[in-house]
Amino acid sequence: MEGKERNSLLFSFAILISLSATRSTPLQRQKLVLNPLPGPPTLSWSSSVFESETLNASDFTVAGSDTMESNSLTIQLHHLDALSFNGTPQELLNLRLQRDASRVQALTSLAAAAPVGGPASNGSPPRGTGFSSSVVSGLAQGSGEYFTRLGVGTPPRYVYMVLDTGSDIVWIQCAPCRKCYSQADPIFDPSRSRSFVRVPCGSPLCNQLNSHGCSSEKQMCLYQVSYGDGSFTFGELSTETLTFRGTRVGRVALGCGHDNEGLFVGAAGLLGLGRGRLSFTSQTGRRFNRKFSYCLVDRSASSKPSNMIFGDAAVSRTARFTPLIANPKVDTFYYVELLGISVGGRRVPGITASLFKLDQMGDGGVIIDSGTSVTRLTRPAYIALRNAFGAGASHLKRAPDFSLFDTCFDFSGMTEVKVPTVVLHFRGADVSLPASNYLIPVDSSGTFCFAFAGTLSGLSIIGNIQQQGFGVVFDLVGSRVGFSPRGCA
Repeated sequence: MEGKERNSLLFSFAILISLSATRSTPLQRQKLVLNPLPGPPTLSWSSSVFESETLNASDFTVAGSDTMESNSLTIQLHHLDALSFNGTPQELLNLRLQRDASRVQALTSLAAAAPVGGPASNGSPPRGTGFSSSVVSGLAQGSGEYFTRLGVGTPPRYVYMVLDTGSDIVWIQCAPCRKCYSQADPIFDPSRSRSFVRVPCGSPLCNQLNSHGCSSEKQMCLYQVSYGDGSFTFGELSTETLTFRGTRVGRVALGCGHDNEGLFVGAAGLLGLGRGRLSFTSQTGRRFNRKFSYCLVDRSASSKPSNMIFGDAAVSRTARFTPLIANPKVDTFYYVELLGISVGGRRVPGITASLFKLDQMGDGGVIIDSGTSVTRLTRPAYIALRNAFGAGASHLKRAPDFSLFDTCFDFSGMTEVKVPTVVLHFRGADVSLPASNYLIPVDSSGTFCFAFAGTLSGLSIIGNIQQQGFGVVFDLVGSRVGFSPRGCA
């Protein structure tokens, strides 16, 4: 009995020593350079060799061909903010946060109501060639946050397309339009493309759609996609050729939308990059080894465009990887396991893996999403994180709440400031965030806010503000996601 009491006392004493050491450990801080809210960039336009309709076959590389070397071709990079109305920095931020709220609503609705989806192809693909395309910020444009410019059809008609890791279907607005929203480029006319092929009813490709119908007149496959926030697209399923910076990808399943409504203003359509069977990622799996990456540039600090790479070149040697988790309820999203969060070098008490667990019914969990701006955490986790950061930043002058942000600071008259560090602990990968990835400007007066928010939904979402500057690698062959610091260099 005495031995048990002695061991108990020693254990308690060890805990006290550990707690005392933790309290005496200096709080880790890092420098935040106080950049202002980004304004709309100016439009600089010149014709690109790839947007000509008189290109020769030698000007292109065909994805999946026997040729491993691609031609050295360059196109102009386009920034979609330049195509938006001339809003003030404040107006652009307000619009971004409005879209963000709709985005989160759409994702949580899909996660809650989605039927069990079919798995993507798990075959072992041969080594493929890679290609890259520029990614441009859609901060002032409707719909998603990031867009790329690509050619659709033969000859290619160049348009802006939303890039979305939270969607599967690839679709574009098509003439004739029953109802189409305003976009920057002319509406795609399939009758002018030599490579456009309609998909018949009952075909294996048509049957892969979760929601499909059949045209009674032409016996052609019809698709419909609803995004949970009221946005939708409806039309006929086809196969078509897409062209990325001189690289042609043939026979891509493409929704040709004749009735499209919602938050897609500006871009011509959407390039779904989810894990589902009909996403661009899954369709081109054999060609690009089911690997892609993107690096999103901090829009407040640099005018340099972001980028996206498909193929083996997407996998960075410096990336730290965390396993992907399969959700039997919905196969679109990229689920990962978040174990905890540190502030100032100390694990935040109360933030445990159980708060982010994906249960057997497919509810809860954490996803990596390119279209959400502000990271959402389950309410208990967010409150614990907010309180820990607020305590570590108690020396900083507070400011009133702003929009969804309830932890804001007054940095007026300052050029830089020291703030507590924030680290996301995924299974197998600790991601240390730059200060600009969690404290962002919200006005022109020096107010910065802590760029996390709580959600009453069980679904937590790692948003693109927290992903800025990292090379985010999606290796579906290895079933993992990686984070490479300073990946945009």
